[in-house]
Amino acid sequence: MKRRSLIRAAAALGSAPLLPVMNTQAGRFTGKIRKSLKWSMAQKAAEGMPLADAFKKLRSCGFAGVEPSLLGHVTRENAAEWIDASATSGLIIDGTVGGRTEGIEAGIDLTKRLGAESMLLVLSYPQDQPLQKTWTEAVARMKDAATHAEKQGIKVLVENVWNTFLISAFDMARFIDEVGSPWVQVHFDVGNMMRWGVADHWAEVLGKRSQKLDVKEYDLTKASNEGMHTAFDTPLGEGSINWPAVRTELAKINYSGWAAAEVKAGDWDYLADVSQRMDKVLDL
Repeated sequence: MKRRSLIRAAAALGSAPLLPVMNTQAGRFTGKIRKSLKWSMAQKAAEGMPLADAFKKLRSCGFAGVEPSLLGHVTRENAAEWIDASATSGLIIDGTVGGRTEGIEAGIDLTKRLGAESMLLVLSYPQDQPLQKTWTEAVARMKDAATHAEKQGIKVLVENVWNTFLISAFDMARFIDEVGSPWVQVHFDVGNMMRWGVADHWAEVLGKRSQKLDVKEYDLTKASNEGMHTAFDTPLGEGSINWPAVRTELAKINYSGWAAAEVKAGDWDYLADVSQRMDKVLDL
């Protein structure tokens, strides 16, 4: 380009209106973690609405998936309504909450029918029998379930809960390793273990065994002053969980997949706020 042309071009640029600078920097887990939530969080807001419309509202709140319970939300009789609502709205049923170890195979089958990829499971802990017997029976039961899970292509994910069974990250890791199947892994609840542990330490020990996340907050000071369960009534990002440290451990295993909010229910504005808080704590 000749010198005179360069001068004209520069002048044109100088007289053009300045465009706003767009922040296009992605978060650490943008495109890697997809947001879901437990259906129980949206039930009250969705009262009186067709299920498909409620699903559309959840998408407008920023969620890509939903996880209903097989112990009260979805049944064999109403499964078609859930499938149709998902297809109509584009909201994915990414997983189900299957409850206890009884009826695992039936839960796997229904999860498969819904088009989901995993079923969350809570292991039973009968405290009237020896602990070693409970452990041995639970490992054997999950090995049996793994065969059906593999056949159906559904992961059975054991959650860390407050029933005082598998309350150490090392216990959970050992249990999963003894089952010895890629189809039985962990649904890692980032808040549950704060009663007796540290979230990022659990993430460190569990590593790739963590196939899905439950996202909630926990405030240790509130637990001490007002009671253990009240500590969950803390907005995401405002409690005792070291979210940057959790993200560091998740990055080490190159975590990708679903993260489901599991906090108290609320209206649509509240659910949109939960979604935005998930963006912050997970760096989406």
